[in-house]
Amino acid sequence: MRRFAGWLLSAPATLAVIGILVVPVAVVLAATLTDPRGPWAPYAAFFNSGFRTTVLVRTLQISAITTVISLVFGFVAAYAVSRAPRRLRSLLIVAAVFPLLTGVVVRAFAWLVILGRNGILNGALVAAGVTDEPFALLYTQGAVIVGMVYLFVPLMILTLVGVLENIPEDLLQASASLGATPTATFWQVLMPMAVPGLIVGAVLVFTGSFTAYATPQLLGGERQTVLATLLQQRAMVSFDWVGASTIAAIMVAITISVVLVMSRTARRLNPVAAS
Repeated sequence: MRRFAGWLLSAPATLAVIGILVVPVAVVLAATLTDPRGPWAPYAAFFNSGFRTTVLVRTLQISAITTVISLVFGFVAAYAVSRAPRRLRSLLIVAAVFPLLTGVVVRAFAWLVILGRNGILNGALVAAGVTDEPFALLYTQGAVIVGMVYLFVPLMILTLVGVLENIPEDLLQASASLGATPTATFWQVLMPMAVPGLIVGAVLVFTGSFTAYATPQLLGGERQTVLATLLQQRAMVSFDWVGASTIAAIMVAITISVVLVMSRTARRLNPVAAS
């Protein structure tokens, strides 16, 4: 009876998840499998296209670089926040969260102003005599990565702060008192305990970067096409719904694979979970 009551109470949430998440994904997959040329023909066409595979590799590369840079900057900032005095810690967390209160498009447009040919950065470089002519900073892979890092570092900081706050300071002091160098304490004590937060943050940043649309579209343009912008072109410009569904299915498959691999890595590296 209790089990039946539990299933009854969870039924609305389960139906909502199925209707909102599962059914749309199933419809997308069905659109690729019902192609007249055969169920695998759209995927073969995708991977046989040099342009599309280049876009896939570029998207993976941008996502990986963004994740690594966000991990480094996010970890340093989160560690400083977690070890700051309580009142200062609250102010630092607010400062880290503040960019999240601004829309993605607004933040991307801010980088347009900064990186543009007549933007703030080029103006400063020309005024300082570093260069005679402005650099072409926009519509490059570097511009997309900069925008993505700015977009996702606050999320990485919030993920890591909670984990680092729970690492007792006494544990680090005990390691030092037993003769461990600061480097050994960092790699053998601090990092293993921070692994869960690092894995969660890496998953969030990678999947967010991999599926981002507005920032690559505004800062990369046609020269730096990624899977999300290619999907939009196929669906809304070419009206190639099978091709767009194929791209969406590949993105879903890669995202799920990354989540599963990172989750398994977390269980292996985290001594608490492994035990």
